Amino acid sequence: MASITGFGGVFLRANDPKALYQWYEEHLGLVKSEGAYAFSAPTQHPKIVFALFKQDNDYFPPSQKAMINLQVNDLDGVRDRLIGEGVTVDPKRESYEFGKFGWITDPEGNRVELWQPIATE
Repeated sequence: MASITGFGGVFLRANDPKALYQWYEEHLGLVKSEGAYAFSAPTQHPKIVFALFKQDNDYFPPSQKAMINLQVNDLDGVRDRLIGEGVTVDPKRESYEFGKFGWITDPEGNRVELWQPIATE
């Protein structure tokens, strides 16, 4: 039987895609290849989450239709670097048995979640 085999990507609308790509490259170190960002399988945590939220849920702004979750290897280090670069970093942090979370806001007002998974090795 034909089936879904994995998560394919995240797509966001942007007022100025070129400038937003540049911001993500400058501050988050993402490298655009073939028109988008891609991560090879060895860099990924074994689990990638696809979750649905009610329209009025306040986990991320209701006016924002999607939120990116980016995996990081050092949440505190990434947050400190981004603060130094003038990026809007939410002071809130959360920790769970599956990892630590923090949030930033990109120049178009999109809330972006940063996730440091618990090491599985």
